[in-house]
Amino acid sequence: MTRIVTYNVNGIRAALSKNWNAWLLDTAPDIVCLQEIKATPEQFDTRIFDSLGYHHFWYPAQKKGYSGVAILSKQNPNHVEYGMGIEKYDAEGRFIRADFENFSVVSVYMPSGSSGDERQAFKITWLADFTQYINVLKQEKTKLILCGDYNICNKPIDIHNPKSNANTSGFLPEERAWFDNFLATGFTDSFRFFNPQPHQYTWWSFRANARAKNLGWRIDYNLVSDNLKSELKNAYIQPHAVHSDHCPCVLEMTL
Repeated sequence: MTRIVTYNVNGIRAALSKNWNAWLLDTAPDIVCLQEIKATPEQFDTRIFDSLGYHHFWYPAQKKGYSGVAILSKQNPNHVEYGMGIEKYDAEGRFIRADFENFSVVSVYMPSGSSGDERQAFKITWLADFTQYINVLKQEKTKLILCGDYNICNKPIDIHNPKSNANTSGFLPEERAWFDNFLATGFTDSFRFFNPQPHQYTWWSFRANARAKNLGWRIDYNLVSDNLKSELKNAYIQPHAVHSDHCPCVLEMTL
């Protein structure tokens, strides 16, 4: 059994200060995809991951304290690809891929459009470019697991108040349509494959006691190539892991 986790840690140094390494030891994932690391490896002691038995690969943003992705893996990948080869995205540290013998795992941090029109336009452009990039990539890497913070709720079930958020970035009709169309290119939302129930979220605002009230959004996903569906064994979230405003999303497969 291979256990893969995606986790937007909202700052790896902040998460470590909240005993994140104890969570890592207890959950014991084989592969961890991180988003919003908000640090370069030189800014903290990465030896803790060596001691826990992980190879670790970091792709921070050029801007200090912003964005950035990483992959931790107990097995050393055959190859690690840093970025997408598109400068405006790679400067923000949004994509890293690890290739193993029979599959590839991506950690992706998709842009948020919540700060205004300029970033929303950037996000919409990203969605088109990401689709094109993955369509090309999957010709070479046919078994893909795309883990990360997508900053989109796909369905009304994925957000606590779909009516009042109908015009909010992250739940806009064009974003949700993109998600449906992207899945239709050959990917499965692993969490929904096992969990049809409502009120299951992966992010909560720090405002208005939202987490305690479970007023959340499900914006973190482990998407799996349809040709890997037969390998799916379980998928779940860990809302009680509180190192971040997000929580971990776990995927278990026979790989």
